[in-house]
Amino acid sequence: MISFDKVTKIFQKDWIALQDVSFEVQKGDFVFLTGPTGAGKSTILKLVYKDEEPSKGTVKVFEENLRLMKRKDVPLLRRKIGVIFQDFKLLDDRTVEENVAFALEVTDTPPRDLKKKIMDVLTYLRLSHKKFNYPYQLSGGEQQKVAIARALVRDPYILLADEPTGNLDFNSSNDILDILLDINLKGTTIMAATHNQNLVKRAKKQVIQLLDGKMLPSE
Repeated sequence: MISFDKVTKIFQKDWIALQDVSFEVQKGDFVFLTGPTGAGKSTILKLVYKDEEPSKGTVKVFEENLRLMKRKDVPLLRRKIGVIFQDFKLLDDRTVEENVAFALEVTDTPPRDLKKKIMDVLTYLRLSHKKFNYPYQLSGGEQQKVAIARALVRDPYILLADEPTGNLDFNSSNDILDILLDINLKGTTIMAATHNQNLVKRAKKQVIQLLDGKMLPSE
């Protein structure tokens, strides 16, 4: 489902963000990207949803070489991929319901189906009672759940999470991990970048360790 073959990413001519990275993620896998800040975790995620291009090597998603993908096909790729960020990236002037609806506005979803899909995902995340609230009225954990809802509402095949618990306390972090594990159990492939080793140990999933843009040998 995701394949990196000897991928190198160089920014500004001399900053090597990734160096000769190769791995494969199969359908239904849950993979953690771990390592210190600047190790290359976020760069890998950006390459997967084609927010960046590799300097060398090949990135394939859904068995398609992203370097050869036409620009007009990129939105179609991204509709199949949900992305969750550490800082939530919610729209402050929209309610919970409107934030989730925003993810569907570009997919030509019929209004009747749109309402049902939003309610289904908010109910699943135990947020339906907050649908008329604004982000500032929510806790950090609740805001991250809205971000997850926005990513899930399009039924993605792949879910990418960039430090999804980075701004959360211990209990909220575990709650988000439980949600991600359940989403994965339902069949969604997940790749999550994190520095939280407690979550990694608890989840007991595949780990790709990075340091200075290089993959470390598997333990």
